[in-house]
Amino acid sequence: MSPRKRYVPVPVLACAASALALAVTAVAASGSASASASPAPAVPAFAKTVAKAGTAATAGKTVTSGWNNWSCKPSAAHPNPVVLLHGTWANQLDTWFLTAPSLVKEGYCVYSLDYGKLPYMPTLNGQGPLVKSAGEVSAFVDKVLKSTGTKKVDIVGHSQGGGPLPRYYMEFMNGASKVDKLIGLAPDNHGATASGLGTLARKVPGVSQVLDLTVPGVQDQIVGSEFMKKLNSKPDTVPGVKYTVISTKYDEIATPYKSQQLSGPNVRNIVVQDLCKLDVSEHIALGLIDRIAFNEVKNALDPAHATPTTCKSAIS
Repeated sequence: MSPRKRYVPVPVLACAASALALAVTAVAASGSASASASPAPAVPAFAKTVAKAGTAATAGKTVTSGWNNWSCKPSAAHPNPVVLLHGTWANQLDTWFLTAPSLVKEGYCVYSLDYGKLPYMPTLNGQGPLVKSAGEVSAFVDKVLKSTGTKKVDIVGHSQGGGPLPRYYMEFMNGASKVDKLIGLAPDNHGATASGLGTLARKVPGVSQVLDLTVPGVQDQIVGSEFMKKLNSKPDTVPGVKYTVISTKYDEIATPYKSQQLSGPNVRNIVVQDLCKLDVSEHIALGLIDRIAFNEVKNALDPAHATPTTCKSAIS
């Protein structure tokens, strides 16, 4: 495979919270009830600043990661290729720079993509409309299946990429027959309140319109959005897919954290503090660097060879 640049993780949480806060403040301060007077410039201006910071953070040495190797053929031990889906205000390299090489080392064929791109936020993806992003995931899964000659993939995703995005793909785009396991790290399965900020955004007149125009992927994930209403009008699970939800009680984006959990057959809901009380990971850390969570990802991918997850898993 061709070499890839190594990206340094950017402060995704701060970006998301700041964008919501900016939208709330800007619309409330304007005194406009409709936000009809050119609402779009405020967030794009902020977006360009964030994008500039994100681009500066991506400078680094070129490394060969071992994933997105289109000549990889799954082994009998790991017959399903693994598709990794990043979250909002993120990209595949920032999110999976530790997880992907580790799974490759375990013998998996591993693939990832950047989806939900907006032109004024380069490298900070997952912000386009979720329906469109689900179409991108659908096409990518088909590409992986064709390349590997397999019938199903396992999906591991963080935040949006571990919950509403793949669930929509499976429920509304005939993706269920192509997925064996869905493993979500801090997935906002039933919408996010962002510690109340998202709920406030929906109450301040005009903010929803601002978000919908500028960062529709964020708007789609707020509790009560039309996207979430449609998604959660269906049962949490689809037959034949095995689900694992890995959460932290210190999550401040996909809140309340228990709303991440799914109900239905073939579901395992895990809270990392139940495995190690010392784990203090929040939303972003759970997906990027939490080795307790990662051990549970490995267990979910290969339950026949699962190993106990304890505080010692953080240093193993």
